[in-house]
Order: sequence, then C-alpha cells, then structure tokens
Amino acid sequence: MTRSEAAPRSGRRLTIGRLALAILLLGLIGGGVWYATHRSAGSNPGSSGEPGSSRKTGGFGGGPGGMDRPQPVSALEVQQRDVRILVNAIGTATPRSLVTVRSRVDGELLKLHFKEGQMVREGQLLAEIDPRSFKAQVAQVKGQLMRDQAQLENARLDLKRYQDLLSQDSIAKQQVDTQAALVRQLEGTVQTDQGQLDNAQLQLQYTRITAPISGRIGLRQVDPGNQVKASDANGLTSIAQLDPMTVLFTVSEAQLPNVVSRFQDGKPMDVEAWDREFRNPLAQGKLVTIDNQIDPATGTLKLRAEFPNKNTALFPNQFVNIRLVLGVQPQALVVNNGAILRGSKGNFVYKVQANNTVSMVPVKLGYVEGDYTAVEGELKPGDQVVSDGTDKLKDGAKVEVIKPGAATPSAGNKQKRGKGHKPEQ
Repeated sequence: MTRSEAAPRSGRRLTIGRLALAILLLGLIGGGVWYATHRSAGSNPGSSGEPGSSRKTGGFGGGPGGMDRPQPVSALEVQQRDVRILVNAIGTATPRSLVTVRSRVDGELLKLHFKEGQMVREGQLLAEIDPRSFKAQVAQVKGQLMRDQAQLENARLDLKRYQDLLSQDSIAKQQVDTQAALVRQLEGTVQTDQGQLDNAQLQLQYTRITAPISGRIGLRQVDPGNQVKASDANGLTSIAQLDPMTVLFTVSEAQLPNVVSRFQDGKPMDVEAWDREFRNPLAQGKLVTIDNQIDPATGTLKLRAEFPNKNTALFPNQFVNIRLVLGVQPQALVVNNGAILRGSKGNFVYKVQANNTVSMVPVKLGYVEGDYTAVEGELKPGDQVVSDGTDKLKDGAKVEVIKPGAATPSAGNKQKRGKGHKPEQ
C-alpha cells in the first residue's frame, strides 16, 4: 500500500473516533439529567403528578392546608355622638392693627428709645429728632405774636378815645370808622400769629415720636445720626397689635348659603386655628365679618375671624388651617375613617359578625370630624367594623380581631422560637 492510499484511511478512523466520543458524552449528560430529575421528584412527592400526592398552600379565606385560617384584623366600635358640621379652610394670620411708625418732621434722628421686638404701650416714647430748629421757630412766632398783640391793644385804646371824642362831636365819624377797621385788621393778624405759634409748637412735639398703638415693635429701619424725612416710605419701624389677632381665610362659594344665613341670624360661629400639619390647635375665636363679594377668579369668599392671642401662638403672616363650625349633627353614628372603603357600588364597611366572619355593609357618608365620619347604614352603636387589615378581606371571610399592640399569630409563632434559635433556611 502506498503512502498516498494510507492517508485517507487514517483520516476516516480519526473521524469515527471523535464521533463515538461525542455520542458517549451526550449519553452521560442525558443520564445525569434523568437521574437528577427523578431524584428531585422522589424527594418531593407533593410536586409529582402522581395520584394521591398533594401540596399544602398557605393563605387566608378557605381551602386545604391553612386556607381556613382566620385573617388577623383590627376593629373599632361604631359610636353614637354629636358631630360638628365643619368647614375646613386655609388662612393667614393678620394683626388687628399694623402701623408704620414714621417721622412727621424732617431732621436728624438723635435717639431711639425702644428695643427691637419688645412690647410697647400706646403713647410710649420711641425716638427723638433734633428739636433745636423747631424751638427757634416757636420763639420767633411767639415774639411776632407778642408784637402784634401790643399793636392791637394800642389800636383798641385809640378807638376808645376816638369814640369818646365823637360823642362830644369833636372828631369826624370817618376817623372813628377807620380806627375800628384797623382794630379788626390787627385782630386778624394776632389770630394768624396764634395759629402759626400752635403749628410751631406742634412741629416741636413731633420731634418726640411716640407709639400710636400698643403692640409688638419690629426691626428699626434707621439708625441714630441719620437724617429722616416725613416722606420716607419705610419709616422708623412698625408696630403690630397681636392681641387680639385676626385670621383672613376663604371658603368656597358652595358653602356661602350656610355661612351667610347663620351669620346674618346673629348666631356666634366658632372658629378654630390649627398649625400647618393640622395636629396642634393654636387658638379658638369667633367669626367677625364676611367680605361683600366673591372672587370671580377663584370662586371663594373671604372671611375674617378674631382670636385671643395672649400667648402669641398666632404671628403676623403665619399660615394656619381653619375649622369653621357651622353647627352640630346630634347623636350621629360615626365610624373610624380607616374603616370606610370605596367599592364599585359605593362606600361600605366590613362589619364583624358574632361568628367571627365579616359582612359588607353599605354606608352613606356624612360630616367628617377628625378621625371619624358620620354614616348612615345598617349599623348600630357597639357594632365592630374592621379598621385595619381590609386588604385581603371578602364578604363572609373569617377574621380574628387583634387588639391594638397585640402580636399577630404569625408573629407569636416566631416569638416562641426564643432568642437562641436561628431562622430556618
């Protein structure tokens, strides 16, 4: 056999060997897969499709292997009590009076007699302006008045002498009339001088700036040594009257008939002011006035309430939540807000029956006060309604009412393991 004939035969043997090796490997892989599959099925008979095998499943509501386990829920009693008819709104605290303290004369600011933020009384001295030029003006006008008064007195004496001579027919009547006119002229001059003196004294008083109202004083806008003018826009400082404090708020025009009718009847309307988060009450007051028109841009009406503010809980321009009390619904059935659910056919609650099952009870919602809502439906005081744990409930489901703070059954099982046990893998 030649070398050229032996080469093809060697290549064919090599190919057949490789093919046999590949078939052997595929067989080994297939056997391993079969073995692993049947071993897993044998160790977990519940997962096989053989007759008689079963697989337990957990959950609430009914069925084999834990499906009958009651669902833990929290429940609260239906109560019967008076419910206030409230209108919620947002408002801004505004001082009853807010005054900008300005100088009424021009001059140099000499002294400030207040501390920023302190409470001041009406008429209390706040600042002084250099009074020297105003004192000089008073002295000048006063001298002019004295001079004109002396001239008037002399003219009156001459008039009396002229009248005596006229009675003796020793002087012409025209001279008497002229003297009488001079007296009246000098009387006018003296009266003008008196007015100028009063004005000069008033300007001198304006150099002592006093508080126009009682309240809390703000930050100073001018330091001593500066020239101040009556035309200064910012003034020296401001004073806000904080007690009582008012709050300006708005309500929807849909509430207008109830609000206006009660206000016009003269019935006092309580108003509560709450903080931004609606958690802490700040003050309680009364509605004092209603605006005379509705804002067409927002469809709201402005109202103003007044609050005692001795503890300064309300501050100017503070944002507050408002509750306006329109009246009271007596002895209404109320449930916790968390118990009210929304369905395709309306609102309902889950009522806990005597056999520890729940039933859906349709309700009609009424007024809301805090965490409770007035309802109408087939409920009575003392009934328990589910307030927490309604996610997986259905009509007729079994429940276990858990008191607040108690552990759920699953949590209790975990606690029985003790501190030394490790969680199961």
